[in-house]
Amino acid sequence: MATIADEMRLLESSARPLPKEKLTYEQFLEWCDEDTHAEWVDGEVQMTSPVSSEHSDLTRFLTMLLGFFIEARNLGVLHTAPFQMRLREIRRGREPDLIFIATEHLDRIKKNYLDGPADVAIEIVSPDSIARDRGDKFVEYEAAGVREYWMIDPEREQAEFYRLGEEGRYRPILIGREGIFQSQAVEDFYLRVEWLWQEPLPKVATILKEMRVI
Repeated sequence: MATIADEMRLLESSARPLPKEKLTYEQFLEWCDEDTHAEWVDGEVQMTSPVSSEHSDLTRFLTMLLGFFIEARNLGVLHTAPFQMRLREIRRGREPDLIFIATEHLDRIKKNYLDGPADVAIEIVSPDSIARDRGDKFVEYEAAGVREYWMIDPEREQAEFYRLGEEGRYRPILIGREGIFQSQAVEDFYLRVEWLWQEPLPKVATILKEMRVI
C-alpha cells in the first residue's frame, strides 16, 4: 500500500495542480486530459500512480488478445485507461485498466467516457492499488452492475475473476483443473491463467490460433 510520502511525491510530480474544491463530473472531465491519470470520487480527484513495465506489458498483452478476439467475433468494444467509466448512482468516475462494452450496450459510450457500467472491468493490481482494487472498486463495480470483474496481480501471480449473480452480488468464478478461466460476458473467450505469468508473455498470434480465431 502506498505510504503518505509516496502519495506526496505523486502529487508533487503531477503536471497539474489538484483542484481545491469539489468538482462535478463534467468539471472533472474538463480538468482532466489524456496525460492525466485520475479518478473522480464523489466530487474529489484521486490521482493514480505511474505503472511498472510489468504492468504495462500485461496490459498490452490483454489489450491485443481481447481486442482482436472481440473484433473478430464482433462482440463489442474494448477500451483502455485513461478512458473513464462513470457510475452515476454511486458518484464515481473510475479508470479501469481495460473495459469491455458489449454490442447491446454501445449506446453508453460517450466522447471521452462510458456512461454506465462496463460488461467487464479489468484491473492489473499494483502495490499501491491493491487496497483500492480489492476493496473500494470491488464494492463499487458490484453495486453499479459490472457483469464481470477481473483482478490480476502479477506480483503475487494471482488472478481472481468475479461474476455478478442474480441477487446482484459478485461470486467467484472457479478455475478448472487445467487452470482455464471461461468468461460469460465475452462469449467463448477463455484464458489460461499460466499465460499471465510467463516470461516473456506468449505470442498473441499463437493463442489466437489455439482459439481458432485466426
